[in-house]
Amino acid sequence: MTEPSPASPPPAGPPPAGGGFAPPSGPYLPPPQRTPPTYAGLPSYPPPPPGYAPHAAFVPPTRAPNGQPLAGFADRLVAWLIDTAVAYGVAMVLFLPVFLWLWFRMFNEMMTVAPDGTMAEPDPATMLTDFFLPFLLAEAGLVLVMFAFYWLYHVEYARRTGQTLGKKAMKLRIVPLDPSAPLTRGVLGRRYLVEFVAGSLVPFANYLDGFWQLWDKPWQQCLHDKFAGTVVVKVAP
Repeated sequence: MTEPSPASPPPAGPPPAGGGFAPPSGPYLPPPQRTPPTYAGLPSYPPPPPGYAPHAAFVPPTRAPNGQPLAGFADRLVAWLIDTAVAYGVAMVLFLPVFLWLWFRMFNEMMTVAPDGTMAEPDPATMLTDFFLPFLLAEAGLVLVMFAFYWLYHVEYARRTGQTLGKKAMKLRIVPLDPSAPLTRGVLGRRYLVEFVAGSLVPFANYLDGFWQLWDKPWQQCLHDKFAGTVVVKVAP
C-alpha cells in the first residue's frame, strides 16, 4: 500500500532583487477585522436612528423683541400676590380704624338698656343714619383710595424702572413691545385701565386678563399687556 504524498506548497514568485522573502503568489486575503473592546459594567446603547442630529429637538426659550426671556406664568403670579399683599396692607392701615369705630358704635347701639332694665330695640332710622350709611360711605372711600393707590404704585412708581415691589422680588420688568419705545405714563396708564379699573368693574374680567398669558402666542401677554403694547421679561439677578 502506498502512502499519500504531502501537499506541495504554493509556488513562490521570483526572488526579490535585494534579497529577502518573495511574497506568495496566491490570492490576497484581507486581515481579519478587529472588534472594539467591551468594558464590563458599562451600559450599551443602540445606534442612533438614521437622520438623527444632536440637539435637533432643542427649542430655545421664547424671548421678547429686545432679546430678554419672557416671564413665566408662575413668576408673574407670585409677583402679583406680593403686590396685592402690599395693597391690602395699605388698605388695612388706612381703613381698619374706621371700620372698627363703626362696628363698636353699632354694637353699643344694639346693647342699649331700656329704663325698665330690658334690652332696647334699636331704632331702624338711627341704625341707617349712624351705621349703614357711614359704612357704605367708608367702603366707597376705600374703593377710591385703592384706585388712587394702584395708580401711584403701578404707574408712577413702576415708571422709573418698569418694576413694582413684587416684580423686583421675582426679577421681572415691564418693557414696551417695541424695543425702541420708552415706557411712558400713558403706556402704564393703559395697563392700569384694563388690569384694575375694568378688572374691578367687569365680572370675571380680572381672571380672564390674568389667565390670558397661558395661551397667548408668541409674547405670552395678558390682556392689559396687549392693550398697552407691553411684555413682561425676566431680568438678570
